[in-house]
Amino acid sequence: MFTTIQPHQTAQNRDLLIKAMKLRKQVFADQLKWNVPVQDDMEYDIYDMMGASYVVWCSEDRETMYGMVRLMVTTGPTLLHDVFHATHDSSTDLIADDVWEGTRMCINETAIQRDFGLDASQAFNRLFLGLAEAANALGIRKLVSNFEACMSRIYRRAGLRYDLHGKADGYGEKPVFCASFEVTPAVIAQMQQKIGIPFPLFRQPEGFLRAVGIDQPRSPRLAA
Repeated sequence: MFTTIQPHQTAQNRDLLIKAMKLRKQVFADQLKWNVPVQDDMEYDIYDMMGASYVVWCSEDRETMYGMVRLMVTTGPTLLHDVFHATHDSSTDLIADDVWEGTRMCINETAIQRDFGLDASQAFNRLFLGLAEAANALGIRKLVSNFEACMSRIYRRAGLRYDLHGKADGYGEKPVFCASFEVTPAVIAQMQQKIGIPFPLFRQPEGFLRAVGIDQPRSPRLAA
């Protein structure tokens, strides 16, 4: 299932959120060898403590984490503006309460292949669609992301059209791009048709709040 964890839901979703952070550690620290903070077999940083929301793809019993994305409103601290500002020349057009940053997108390829028979590209397609549906429910108008060129092919396969805001060197071996994606019912319908999934993936959890315009509380620490 695809669901969300908002800041006010962190306590009751602690176990699920820990699974998401452990997946992040496996992907970004272990596999990709990124220089990211790791503690207690989890990867999380200061932005996870600043009112982050999460879209998670997990099993119905919530025991298996298949994928996740972190969402941050761009009117507050974000990697987009604090770190990757050179990729969009510090554009103020990307600061609004209905424009949100998506980061730390990752999937559990082994579990997805085992349980659904999907390859990585097909899995990302589903995660993109679930993300778009969740973002629309949250009231988000536009999602912004930084990525390397190889991701553009994956976006196109998912039926995503994006506006490119710029790119910059100096963040790694390859240039980093910045692009934004409109979130509308029409975009979601196009993605459903492209992917071949004519039904909603996202399920609103109990206590779900439309986030735009709401002053969300900060998330508590994950570590014991």
